[in-house]
Amino acid sequence: MMCGVPSAVQPATAETQDIADQVRSQLEEKENKKFPVFKAVSFKSQVVAGINYFIKVHVGDEDFVHLRVFKSLPHENKPLTLSNYQTNKAKHDELSYF
Repeated sequence: MMCGVPSAVQPATAETQDIADQVRSQLEEKENKKFPVFKAVSFKSQVVAGINYFIKVHVGDEDFVHLRVFKSLPHENKPLTLSNYQTNKAKHDELSYF
């Protein structure tokens, strides 16, 4: 993968689910609600000065959210950060680079 260029969309993995789970509380706090389901379904990644993960997450019924999560470089020893997110997404909505 080239630095700065996002990868192709891939099916979510156990690692992707773990990343989503680690920022779930940040999203629930920002949205002031608890999500009944929180299942990562697909993702893209982008190498920058760390890694941006763009993750599509099913949150119940026909609702999805798109997350942008930043993982800093290992030597920085920082937690994952929910950088941005988009709500009110549908299953067919393309996972965007935002």
